[in-house]
Amino acid sequence: MVYIKDEGSTFDAPVDLVWTYIRDGEEHDGSHKTTRNPKFEKVSDITFIYASDRNFRGKWAPDRMRISMIPPIAIVTEWLEGPLAGSNFVYLYSPKGKKTQIDVYGEFTSTTLPPDEVERAAREWLESEYGEDAPAIRAMAKRK
Repeated sequence: MVYIKDEGSTFDAPVDLVWTYIRDGEEHDGSHKTTRNPKFEKVSDITFIYASDRNFRGKWAPDRMRISMIPPIAIVTEWLEGPLAGSNFVYLYSPKGKKTQIDVYGEFTSTTLPPDEVERAAREWLESEYGEDAPAIRAMAKRK
């Protein structure tokens, strides 16, 4: 298990628009080319199970996460099934005027990757997620 702290990335939109994007399942999911066949199962008012097929390092496999949203502050994620199953992390959103800072803190693990690969794989995944979200949020901000 490795602890990852990724601080200081920003989205070019105010925090309320970032949360509009996050909650728009269709647009948000559509921006992520590494997932397909998404399914949502409501657990509570703030928590749901997200299941999909995920392309992780070139291979498609089933993936499940328990995600709790606490707008406009945080998203807490437990990776239940998939390449990083057992990982737990939180996204924190901080308003910065016309921008929103996003910081990620978590412990990442894998039952399928060698221990020395876990940190690199987790950082690659986080970079990919941000790399798909940032332009989609920027495009949504231009339309609003």
